[in-house]
Amino acid sequence: MDAPDRVTITEAAAELVARLIARHGPVMFHQSGGCCDGSAPMCYPDGDFIIGDYDVLLGVLDDGVPVWISGPQFEAWKHTQLIIDVVPGRGSGFSLEAPEGMRFLSRGRAFTDAENALLNAAPPMTGSLPR
Repeated sequence: MDAPDRVTITEAAAELVARLIARHGPVMFHQSGGCCDGSAPMCYPDGDFIIGDYDVLLGVLDDGVPVWISGPQFEAWKHTQLIIDVVPGRGSGFSLEAPEGMRFLSRGRAFTDAENALLNAAPPMTGSLPR
């Protein structure tokens, strides 16, 4: 059994990401930890958001889009698969989808004990490691 992906994306969200890439070039996600952004996956032009030493790379989506999360947020979510989805509405003005009349949101699925064991076998990459 292979370790599950820590992050996935719905078909609707992937279609929006493809449109954003066509318009803005390569993009990245950072799962915000709350405050002004709520707790939403924020989409930025790749490199516009500075990754911190303690940020954790959850994974890279099929279209080459990296998904990062803060270290403390990862500790709270490490037993959960992050599912990036999209719904109609207005998200944060800082995330690329805001002018589209859509907003990204996070859904989650708890990993099974067997999946957690596989995931715990290898530590995730953090922003402090060379990329």
